[in-house]
Amino acid sequence: MALVMEDICVSTNGRELVKGASLTVDPGKVTAVLGANGAGKSELVLAIAGMLPIARGNITVDGHPIQGCTPDTVRLAGVAAVPEGHRVLSRLSVDDNLRVAGSMLSGAKLGRTMAETYALFPELAERKRQLAGTMSGGQQQMLAIGHALMARPRYLLIDEMSLGLAPLIIKRLVKAISHLLEKDTGILLVEQFTEVALSVATSVTVMRTGKVQYSGLASELKARPEILEKAYF
Repeated sequence: MALVMEDICVSTNGRELVKGASLTVDPGKVTAVLGANGAGKSELVLAIAGMLPIARGNITVDGHPIQGCTPDTVRLAGVAAVPEGHRVLSRLSVDDNLRVAGSMLSGAKLGRTMAETYALFPELAERKRQLAGTMSGGQQQMLAIGHALMARPRYLLIDEMSLGLAPLIIKRLVKAISHLLEKDTGILLVEQFTEVALSVATSVTVMRTGKVQYSGLASELKARPEILEKAYF
């Protein structure tokens, strides 16, 4: 049981952005993907989520292939993505954002999933009627994660979770991740901030110019900082 990517290649406009990347996300664990801007991290997330076509490779969810599937099919298979940029429906209320994101759920399951999301992020529960676009960046990131959770995913892909956010908000989001891990959710976490990623990750993939430079345990990477230095500089 795992989300597995094997030899993934992603190209746009004739340029290869991900070059043969392979990694695994296990249930109840965090796999972090690190690297500088342009390393191919976001493109990898979008490809897994069905938002970018892959030129080569295989993606399986608990043994079932999902490469080439539409984003909706990928979500139904148990994989939900939180793209970079705190993407929310800015002109809708918090409550309506979650209802739209959970539109595929039946009435009872919709209500239960919304309650679970509000329990994870009480800050959102306090702002149910507030327009999403008027909230802070941290609150919008919570809502963006809430969007993905409305699909009741077994695997969650979070791209640049802490980008542009205050340390206190980042700490709050890390706490939410820990709660999701207790529910056996597997998480792929793309991060520029290595300290944040290594504080929660079990395994790490380091990318540079579309290629995997390192793949292994987070504990080993902490002991070998030269691997990160090579990827970033």
